[in-house]
Amino acid sequence: MWYNRFYQNNFENYLKNGKVLVIYGPRRVGKTSLVRKFTDSFNGRIFAGAGEDAVLKEVINSGNIASMKAAFSGYEIVFIDEAQMIPDVGTALKIMVDHIPEIKIIATGSSSFDLSGKLGEPLTGRMKTMLLFPVSMSEISKNIGGMEILQNLENYLIYGTYPEVLTAVNNEEKQDYLIELKNAYLLKDILSLENIRNSDKLMDLLRLIAFQIGHEVSLNELGNQLGMSKNSVEKYLDLLEKTFVIKKVRGFSRNLRKEIVKNSRYYFLDNGIRNAVINNFSPLNLRNDEGMLWENFLFIERMKKQSYAGKHPNYYFWRTYDGKEIDMIEEEAGVLNGFEFKWGNKKVKPPQLWKETYPDSTYQIISKENFLEFVL
Repeated sequence: MWYNRFYQNNFENYLKNGKVLVIYGPRRVGKTSLVRKFTDSFNGRIFAGAGEDAVLKEVINSGNIASMKAAFSGYEIVFIDEAQMIPDVGTALKIMVDHIPEIKIIATGSSSFDLSGKLGEPLTGRMKTMLLFPVSMSEISKNIGGMEILQNLENYLIYGTYPEVLTAVNNEEKQDYLIELKNAYLLKDILSLENIRNSDKLMDLLRLIAFQIGHEVSLNELGNQLGMSKNSVEKYLDLLEKTFVIKKVRGFSRNLRKEIVKNSRYYFLDNGIRNAVINNFSPLNLRNDEGMLWENFLFIERMKKQSYAGKHPNYYFWRTYDGKEIDMIEEEAGVLNGFEFKWGNKKVKPPQLWKETYPDSTYQIISKENFLEFVL
């Protein structure tokens, strides 16, 4: 089964002459498939190539305007998959946009730190971006309905929502796919593009992060546990975020004396990847981390929802030195919305200090009873 993606029905609207459409996202979330769905039904001439193709690299890296015109003139669309594999691809695409303005260009990449660095400056004003996540609850709802989400919630918490996971025939196939994804692809961009050889340290770091979902992470403590410097830990975490493995969230404060802002929290872009990292696909009734899975799931699904809606709030958590906390703060246009995630039925009231300090803010508990409206 193919899940229709958010951008699919109006994909052509994102293509403009004189602009490069850049599609970011984690590996294996369906970026290439999304483009292929469009190109398969497109009637004009299309060139499709991969960034690792030697001939394509040679033409693009030549910087020769005449050679590029000879190679690409006559095509209506040029599609370059995994564009970050081409050195100085941004400058080359700028030449194509400026000197072959009749073509529309699509570039995909799984590594935001590499693609943004190579594309951002040369293509200023010439680039439109599209961020694709693992399949969102809103996309699943549009394909199979909200009731199916409620019935399959445990599966999403344990196995996540990568396209091939959703279409796997049984749990064993889901586990095999996620383990393969972890072993073969998860760290590939960092190891190849940053020339980092110690993959064991990176995986050990991810395991430690996986057990601290919803808790502040101390870089010094991680460094001590891993035998690494604080600066190395910070660098690795930054790279893991830029390759769409984890999401960093800082503490919110406008009253530094009482509110904690020093350390950050981290969430995985997909629950299934988190569970693959710790090699635990046990059902919820045999686990003691269902609260972590719930918080990770809600945080990332909310982020997907807002991103696809064209909203880009700042995300924080809120915590005081005496232990009062709120799991998620959305800040947009000066408005603060607080959300507390509860897997069980325990009722909690908003912290009094939060209400006093931010009287115009909102506060809502998100539970199994009301989460659909939060993520759809």
